[in-house]
Amino acid sequence: MLPSTPVQDAVSARLDRFLTTIASQSQEYGLDAGMFIASAAATLQGGKRLRARFCHAGWRSVARFSTRAAAEPDALWDLCAALEIFQSAALVHDDLIDNSDTRRGGPAAHRSLEQQHRSLAWSGDAESFGRAAAILLGDLLVAWSDDLLEQALTGVAQAPEVRREYARMRRDVTTGQFLDVAEESAWQVNPISEHADRALRVVSLKSARYSIEQPLLLGAMLAGADEAQQQSLRRFGHPIGMAFQLRDDVLGVFGDQSLTGKPAGDDLREGKRTVLIAFTREQLDASARRLLDELLGDPMLTADQVASIQATIAESGALARVEELISAYAQEADRALSGARLDNAAVGELRDLARAATVRSA
Repeated sequence: MLPSTPVQDAVSARLDRFLTTIASQSQEYGLDAGMFIASAAATLQGGKRLRARFCHAGWRSVARFSTRAAAEPDALWDLCAALEIFQSAALVHDDLIDNSDTRRGGPAAHRSLEQQHRSLAWSGDAESFGRAAAILLGDLLVAWSDDLLEQALTGVAQAPEVRREYARMRRDVTTGQFLDVAEESAWQVNPISEHADRALRVVSLKSARYSIEQPLLLGAMLAGADEAQQQSLRRFGHPIGMAFQLRDDVLGVFGDQSLTGKPAGDDLREGKRTVLIAFTREQLDASARRLLDELLGDPMLTADQVASIQATIAESGALARVEELISAYAQEADRALSGARLDNAAVGELRDLARAATVRSA
C-alpha cells in the first residue's frame, strides 16, 4: 500500500473543507437526505489517493517550465480532490454492478444503505432500496466531482483543455465499465484468440487511462504543459495504468483479504473475464476449459474451489505471463521518461509512484 504523504493529507483536508460546505448547504433537504449525503461523504474516507498523487506529479513535472510557481495553487488541490470524488463514484457503481459486499475492509455503499434501511425500520425491501440509493449516490458523487472541477478552473487560462480531457476521462471509464460488463456475456461467442485483446481494451478504457494517464495529463495541463510534454506523460502514464490494473487483476484472484479488503478470489466469484482468465483458457483443453467456465461467476464458490482455480491459473502459465506483461509495461513507461522535457525531481517521483502502483499487495 502506498504510504501516507503530504499530498494525501492536503487532498483529504481539501475534501473535508468541501464536505463541510456541502453539509451546510444541504440542511434544507431534511434528515433523510442528510443520511444520504453522509453516506456519500463516507465513501471518500481512506484509499491510496493514487489519482490525486499522479495529478500532483503531473503538475510538478512541468510547472517549473511554464508557470514557474513555487507552491501548488488552490486550483490543483481542487482538481486532485475532484478526481478522488469521481473515483468514489466509479467504485460505488462498480461494487453495485459486481454485487460486491465489501470495499476497503467495510461494507460497500449499497450494503451500507441497505443496512440503514433496516436499522430505521423502513417498509419495503431493504436490498432493493440499497441498490437504488447507491445508483443515486454514485450520481451525486459525479455531480460533486464536477462542482469541484469547475471551481478549480475558475479564471484558469487552461480551463478548456483541462475540461476536454476530464470529459474524455468520464466517457472512457463509462464505456470501459460497459465493455467489462458485456464481456462477461460476450466471451462465449468470440474466438478464444481474441479474448486477451478484448480484456486489454477493457483494462485501457476502464482503468489505465483514468487511474494514471489522465490524472497525470490533467495536472500537467493545469500547469500549462506543451504538446511534447503531454505526449511524454501519455507514453508514461498509459503503460503504467495498464500494469496497475493487471496487478489489480492478480490481486483479485490471489490477494490477501487482510491487505486488499476484499475476499480472496472475489474476481472469480464475480466472473471477471480478465487477461489472467483469457491466458488461462488459451492453455486448457476443452474439458478443463468447460469446468473453469462453469465455476467462474458462481457467487457461492468455496475456499477449496477458489484454491483449485488459483492452481489452474498458475499451472497454465497465465500468472507468469501476466507478470511478464506487467514488467514489460513498466519498462515501456520508464523508457518514455528518458530525455523527456520534465522536471528531474518530478521524474524521480513518477518512477517511485510507478513502482508503488505496480509492485503492491493491496
